[in-house]
Amino acid sequence: MILSPECTDILPCDISAMIYESKRGIEVKETCLGAVIEGEEDAIKSLVLEIRGLDPSGIFFKDRGFPLRDPRRCRGEASGSPAKILWITSGRRSGSARPGSYMIEAESKMLPMISRALASLRMENQKTDMEMRMP
Repeated sequence: MILSPECTDILPCDISAMIYESKRGIEVKETCLGAVIEGEEDAIKSLVLEIRGLDPSGIFFKDRGFPLRDPRRCRGEASGSPAKILWITSGRRSGSARPGSYMIEAESKMLPMISRALASLRMENQKTDMEMRMP
């Protein structure tokens, strides 16, 4: 889940709390741009609809190629990555961004334009619906 930079009323921590409170057994890893969520497909689908309802034009979802804590992409203790070993020995985090971080960063820069286009389209559709209901 990625929040558009213009989505200022909702923070990743708000959505993480919402997911935890749903008690649907969904795992959450909060990130600076949003959150990574993982769980049963039906639970995820219904939760995505609820979350997207908070800001239909400003909250986006995309599939991730690797599960949470996957040793190929995680800097967790069990990963054995050089960055983790350096962190343990030096007392600080080291290394570059994870693979995919640069793509998400690039995508997030486009989200404000996409958000505005979606909001405009939604308003136009609502206007058309109202016009069709009028006698």
